[in-house]
Amino acid sequence: MRLSRSLSITSFTGLPLWEEDNLPVEDLLLFEIAWEVTNKVGGIYTVIQTKAKITVDEWGENYFMMGPYYEHNFKTQVEPCEPPNQAIKVAMDSLINNGCQVHFGRWLIEGSPYVILFDIGAAAWNLDRWKGDLWSVSSIGLPDHDREANDSLIFGSLVAWFFKELTDQLQDKPNVIAHFHEWQAGTGLVLSRSRKIPMATIFTTHATLLGRYLCAGNADFYNNLDKFNIDQEAGNRQIYHRYCLERAAVHCAHVFTTVSQITAVEANHMLRRQPDVVTPNGLNVRKFSAMHEFQNLHSTNKAKIQEFVRGHFYGHLDFNLEKTLFFFIAGRYEFSNKGADLFLESLSRLNYLLRVHKNDVTVVVFFIMPAKTNNFNVESLKGQAIRKQLWDTAQSVKEKFGKRLYEGLLRGEIPDMNKILERDDFTIMKRAIYATQRHSFPPVTTHNMLDDSTDPILSNIRRIGLFNGRNDRVKIVFHPEFLSSTSPLLPMDYEEFVRGCHLGVFPSYYEPWGYTPGECTVLGIPSVTTNLSGFGCFMEEHISDPSAYGIYIVDRRFRSADESCNQLTQFMFSFCQQSRRQRIIQRNRTERLSDLLDWRYLGQFYMHARHLALSRSFPAKFKMTHLNFPLVQGFRYPTPSSVAPSPSASVHSTPHHSDEEDDEPYDEDEELERDRQNIKAPFTLGAVLEGKKKQSGQNGN
Repeated sequence: MRLSRSLSITSFTGLPLWEEDNLPVEDLLLFEIAWEVTNKVGGIYTVIQTKAKITVDEWGENYFMMGPYYEHNFKTQVEPCEPPNQAIKVAMDSLINNGCQVHFGRWLIEGSPYVILFDIGAAAWNLDRWKGDLWSVSSIGLPDHDREANDSLIFGSLVAWFFKELTDQLQDKPNVIAHFHEWQAGTGLVLSRSRKIPMATIFTTHATLLGRYLCAGNADFYNNLDKFNIDQEAGNRQIYHRYCLERAAVHCAHVFTTVSQITAVEANHMLRRQPDVVTPNGLNVRKFSAMHEFQNLHSTNKAKIQEFVRGHFYGHLDFNLEKTLFFFIAGRYEFSNKGADLFLESLSRLNYLLRVHKNDVTVVVFFIMPAKTNNFNVESLKGQAIRKQLWDTAQSVKEKFGKRLYEGLLRGEIPDMNKILERDDFTIMKRAIYATQRHSFPPVTTHNMLDDSTDPILSNIRRIGLFNGRNDRVKIVFHPEFLSSTSPLLPMDYEEFVRGCHLGVFPSYYEPWGYTPGECTVLGIPSVTTNLSGFGCFMEEHISDPSAYGIYIVDRRFRSADESCNQLTQFMFSFCQQSRRQRIIQRNRTERLSDLLDWRYLGQFYMHARHLALSRSFPAKFKMTHLNFPLVQGFRYPTPSSVAPSPSASVHSTPHHSDEEDDEPYDEDEELERDRQNIKAPFTLGAVLEGKKKQSGQNGN
């Protein structure tokens, strides 16, 4: 399969800015339409929310978001206000006067963008008429039982109606750009184009519908992209009407974009259109003034996780927490798509390697994936209660001990340590120790699962036999609920938890972008990803040696499942062999990559898409002089200057080593400055041919 290269960024530190003509935003209105506006139901919410600030900075009061209205979301996330634009107010009033409900306000997120929210329930009485309209323009019929598709039709019809009223008011100035995200919003694009509404349109697919279904069904997806009977596959999964809506939106848009190169290849086969622009997903990156600040946050939050581990593994805490590493996987509970199956098998092999090499490192692995539960596990709650009781006992004895020691020193005596503790103190401590005795293994899951016998994670844990036994060097904690600082078990928010871990592992098979490894990167935590995720492909494209920067990329595209599993195992085993100092150095390098993922830079791809859409929809007014943009020009982060050419200098050949070892010369400021100098030289990015793998350090020239 041929992978073409995306628009490569040329505006990072030390490089000249991308010389793109600025759009006359004062003569334009930009609308971004998505089901996730003020409505957190998936990863697109993160894209929309985090990108808002840089878009508002560019467009000011000419930028608006559009989404569905939900009363609870509106009351808690939106500050109602009047539209600043008279034409928008008139268009809203037209819908309201015809029996629809439209709400306007500022979304209370960074950037405070304006939002226009349409009440789907209040307009549901038009559903049958709008189904007829959709059928007449596209021959797409929607079944009554598909509530989500019907809701998307109501939403899209309201959006198209609004744009018709708006453009009638505006005439030809200012011009309108409408950017639609995913198939739920795509109906509005199809209806708008069928009614010849004069506006520039962009459609972004973050993951193709059929691609997600096929991968979830364990199909050999990427090796058979050109062999699938698309219509038949969609029909077999009873999503043919949804697929038709998505494909219609793709072909109706002036500009079609995807979030990664791997999704671009998928879209070309699944939706029969090559994307015009790849728009990678970014984050709002908050930089610290000094490197040690985020390292301190790692230490603080690691201590919180250690407290949880002390409680969860009480009675079996025969491993050194100072030599314990915390790995985790998080996200939607898509067992195979997210790579949880490969991860569990690799953990079994890692456990074997650590035991065979008599390694003193213990790995505690957290699975943070929401599943159906009915409550917390009693044994897990008991463990935290016992931990707290032990702490209180220790504090009580410490106070008595300290007081007697203080009084003896005041008298000028060295107290007799055999007498400074009374008999009652020993009794209290013995009772506390007795309370920590347990005759069962620490629980694998923190909650009572509703489908315990059929749950994929628990079933595979039973298969590989990782039950948190004393001899196991790999321990597993399945937390089937999103993290919260109010939890009685693990009272941490997700960002705090990530900062406290050592490695995020996301060996996804189907991941159009992958925010979880991206979040790890900007928080300075190394991560494992794959070359089947958009994030992994992006990092391979822009970093000469990703593993040196703490980005481990598992090859799931050109290797068998067993080979990929062995590669992941080796990545984790090598990570376990690192000294504490080496991990600190690696976290510094990982955090340095955060500029790659900052919306201030990745937002330029969206600018390019908007300019391209205007040049195609209004060619007389907007001439794009950069249509022949040099797509092959790019750069890579070089291998860190302190890393020796031989891997033997950075990875120990034996599992036993000293944290005081200083075999890797390292100066953070010096290395950073050298990287900035080396990064200035661009090179030509070539395409990866089918069946070919780039060798380590190969630039693709």
